[in-house]
Amino acid sequence: MRRVRAVAGAVQVDADERAAIVEATMELVAETMDRNGLTTDDVISVIFTATPDLTAEFPAVAARKLGFHDVPLLCATEIAVPGALPRVVRLLAHVETGRPRSAIRHVYLRGAAALRPDVVP
Repeated sequence: MRRVRAVAGAVQVDADERAAIVEATMELVAETMDRNGLTTDDVISVIFTATPDLTAEFPAVAARKLGFHDVPLLCATEIAVPGALPRVVRLLAHVETGRPRSAIRHVYLRGAAALRPDVVP
């Protein structure tokens, strides 16, 4: 039976440059899809956030480049917490899958792996 599940992830971007944001976000989205055996047809929606120091591009542009043409996407700014890891794009994807919650693989890449060492392989 397929159920609605949430998949979280994050990636640290090298610089506040359009190409860097798109490239890192594409890596995050592709890895999230791959690790969870998903296709775009499985995705209900994706919320992206970016730390306030990333303003050169919307992270959703990367998902569109990967074929998320009829998936609702939303971008927002992460709250500016003092001392937080800089240049981070996060995602929260709502998906339909037959996997139990315990089998969902959350994805934290590059420097963002420090945010969730408990889920980094």
